[in-house]
Amino acid sequence: MSLFPKVALRHEVENYLKEGFLNKEVVLAFNKQEAERKFETLLNHLSHPPSFTTVRVNTHLASVQHVKNLLFDELHKQFNGLTVPILQHPNLQDVLLIPVIGPRKNIAKQQCEAIVGAQCGNAVLRGAHVYVPGIVSASKFMKAGDVVSVYSDIKGKCKKGAKEFDGVKVFLGNGISELSRRGIFSGLPERKGIGIRMTEPVYLSPSFDNVLPSYLFLQNLPSAVVTHVLDPQPGEKILDLCAAPGGKTTHIAALMHDQGEVIALDKLPNKVKKIKENALLLGLHSIRAFCFDGTKALKLDMVKDTEVQSPRLGEGFYPILQRALCDLQGQTPATAFCWALRPFTAALPWERGLGACCHTLACLAVVLIFFTCSLVITRDEGKIVSAFGQYFGLKAGICTPHLNKQGMQLAGCNVGRQKALQRNEKSALGCPAAAWRPNTDCSALFIAKIIAKRTT
Repeated sequence: MSLFPKVALRHEVENYLKEGFLNKEVVLAFNKQEAERKFETLLNHLSHPPSFTTVRVNTHLASVQHVKNLLFDELHKQFNGLTVPILQHPNLQDVLLIPVIGPRKNIAKQQCEAIVGAQCGNAVLRGAHVYVPGIVSASKFMKAGDVVSVYSDIKGKCKKGAKEFDGVKVFLGNGISELSRRGIFSGLPERKGIGIRMTEPVYLSPSFDNVLPSYLFLQNLPSAVVTHVLDPQPGEKILDLCAAPGGKTTHIAALMHDQGEVIALDKLPNKVKKIKENALLLGLHSIRAFCFDGTKALKLDMVKDTEVQSPRLGEGFYPILQRALCDLQGQTPATAFCWALRPFTAALPWERGLGACCHTLACLAVVLIFFTCSLVITRDEGKIVSAFGQYFGLKAGICTPHLNKQGMQLAGCNVGRQKALQRNEKSALGCPAAAWRPNTDCSALFIAKIIAKRTT
């Protein structure tokens, strides 16, 4: 059994992704064998966690050095005196990197076992404890206080409540059981707390649960890159579409020194509430969050939040931030993606509606930043090529800082456009050598900067 096997994909899904990555232009640029090798390497990398945990400093309330000192003390306590370096990103000065320790191969496996679902297992690889809903199976003799070896069922074959499992599983480390087997599977639907507290994870990552909450925001490094590419300036009026939970929204406001206006839209009330909560926690007052469908952003009668005024989108904006799609592919370690093919294609009409709306808005703006968290090339480079072919007055702008690899080869994506696009690979993010493992780091975030011709 391999420690971290290639990510498990349904056959039709893998073929769909492979067809995009091995298009005619890519094969001509490398050769079919090399292109296939790169694709297989990508799938192998996806099952590993990142080499570091990244947090963004809220520079609106404190300096990076002050927060770095506070964080050092917090981690020293958390790791029981173990000194863990805190690195400042050389190109993104408000981003701190904490190296993830692992994989640790000297952890003794226990007779008592617990099996968790693949999604829960992915979270454990990022430093989470095991919560009761994620536990699928537990040894028949497991009691509260026992040292338990935790495994991930990457193929979803383990039956709920099983007493043993001999299928394909990945070892995640050891922990202390908070409950007995009976307590876990007692049938109480309201039981949601920690079931196993991880003490010896294969990958040791810091926990940021209530750690300096007003000073730090736990955020994937590629997401922080997006906001720096946007380069918000004090006094600007910026539109953030699909903004929840507010990571980039609050980053924009902080980089603007909370001077200006950030309009944040999301169509679900609970997500809008989260944006407002994060803005309040970080002490940012330039953010106005609306429950608003971004695909209908020019139809003012579509406002859902009756407690606030209309965002008055017709007045025009400066930069616009558009998250077209977020599958979280490549952003978190994944030993299994069990999706069917339909979700990969079903979202396309929604994307087209949002893209057309953003083009209309971009005609009133200086720049539009388009980004996705998806491995599907038709949603990344393909969507940009389509936009340039469909709409007049658009041109590619250079993404600065450009820390990632350029966009992939694709029909209609000329050399100039290709260089203007960023396809994230974590080992190319400009981090100190100690902060990344080039053989395991990869991600799916894709960024494009579109300059729109003014029509007003």
